Amino acid sequence: MKIGLISDTHGLLRPEALQALAGVERIIHAGDIGGPEVLERLRGIAPVDAVRGNNDKGTWARQIPPWLALDLAGVSVHVLHDVKEIDIDPGAAGFQVVIAGHSHKPQIAERDGVPFVNPGSAGPRRFSLPVTLAYLTVEAGGAKAVIQPLL
Repeated sequence: MKIGLISDTHGLLRPEALQALAGVERIIHAGDIGGPEVLERLRGIAPVDAVRGNNDKGTWARQIPPWLALDLAGVSVHVLHDVKEIDIDPGAAGFQVVIAGHSHKPQIAERDGVPFVNPGSAGPRRFSLPVTLAYLTVEAGGAKAVIQPLL
């Protein structure tokens, strides 16, 4: 199962992001979406799970949860916007992957045996950070993430 990970679009859904997500089976948006139209366009590619970011305000955003616990083909995934706000021990809680955005810095790092994936920002460029998203491939009860530069 190939899952597209995207974050920090801030209302800008680049054509390069849409092209990179074509063919994924599911999309996870890790917050700072920027508006419901972003989610609608992503749903045209694959089913979408999304969390609310600190910049997602208004009526449309209130229905989006601040975090999600997902089972992706037998792999338990915790999704939130800002990893600094995690209030659980992911490994002890049974999560095998944590996905978070917010910093705009793409990163795959392991903490206490649990991979933490930040797909970076696919929206407006911030400082000199790259424009990226990520893929999470789930198979045989495990998951592997890779960062995909867009520009």
